[in-house]
Amino acid sequence: MNVRPTQRKTRPIIAITGSAGKSTTKEMTAAILLTRWHIFKSPWNLNFYTHTRKYAHQVNPSHQALVLEYGMSGPGQIRLHCKAIMPNIGVITNIGTAHIGQFSGDVRKLAAAKSELILFMKQNGLLVINADDKNSSFLLTQKFHGRIVKVGITKQAQYTASSVRYRERGMAFIAHTEKTSFPVTIPIHGVHHVYNALMAIAVADSLGFTVQEIQRGLAHYHKMERRLWVHRTKKGITVIDDTYSANPNAVKASLDVLQHVGKGQKIAVLGTMLGMGSYSLQAHRDVGKYVAKTNIDLLYTYGKEAKQIGQSAITAGLSKDKVHHFILRQPLHRHLVQRLQKGSTVLVKGSHAMSMKETAEFLVSYAQK
Repeated sequence: MNVRPTQRKTRPIIAITGSAGKSTTKEMTAAILLTRWHIFKSPWNLNFYTHTRKYAHQVNPSHQALVLEYGMSGPGQIRLHCKAIMPNIGVITNIGTAHIGQFSGDVRKLAAAKSELILFMKQNGLLVINADDKNSSFLLTQKFHGRIVKVGITKQAQYTASSVRYRERGMAFIAHTEKTSFPVTIPIHGVHHVYNALMAIAVADSLGFTVQEIQRGLAHYHKMERRLWVHRTKKGITVIDDTYSANPNAVKASLDVLQHVGKGQKIAVLGTMLGMGSYSLQAHRDVGKYVAKTNIDLLYTYGKEAKQIGQSAITAGLSKDKVHHFILRQPLHRHLVQRLQKGSTVLVKGSHAMSMKETAEFLVSYAQK
């Protein structure tokens, strides 16, 4: 069934999709709206269309807005979300490499599947997209009759960020709307999360939220589990736990955070990226090439397919003695402990099913003793 607004002439029904950043953008948006409204939001990252069907029966007249996350693993699924609850505000964070294996590695096909949000949302609504994401140019926006606004840092857009900088506990930047500019802080590292915040700002601003409400919501939004959690330990070792999921774009973003947060020895522990399908070999090699461009001191790979990351990094110029591959967790942990130094920063990243959180938890436990 379609949820219809009962308290407002047009109750905001916000649906967020994209290859990365969906959950964080949802939480940021919800946090701003909660400064004034009673809302319904999809919990955690329960974002399959079957979840949305259940949410349609949980919404009640007291909810002044809905903030929903629309996930997919194949074509036709975003349409089913919209059939269950039709949004009037759509947000597409980016078009990257998550689930691209389901589309034969063809980013245009992936973009077409994400475009189902555009095609099946209210056609006089608001659409928010990423001006800096080159693959978002493949989105099917041509026949959309509503308002399209863009966010960006490097490209021209209605909502932009400048003076982006890393801080001890997150990011700071100046947000620019078409009418004003104001400082923003978010309690999470990474330039990619600045884009997520800009998406939330665009939605909230369009709904009439004040600068103060936007600032307060973003400063205290609910951080999702194991998304760039930074642990600073007694032994002076920093562990970056980003183990909830992994795809090439997300791994690259995490490596960027490692470079900015790490003060001493920088170590990346990267597990296999699952769900890549026929794109898997290229995906892992692509990450390896990116690793070679960074200034990390040690690269550890874990899992059968992750070996390609290390091999590709060596081919791209990373010294062979910096690369170590493991298929068993205990030998990986023993080797890590032998190489850790006071002041080391360790990034742990991998697909959820690779259970890389066990390595992150081991490192935090070891470094706290």
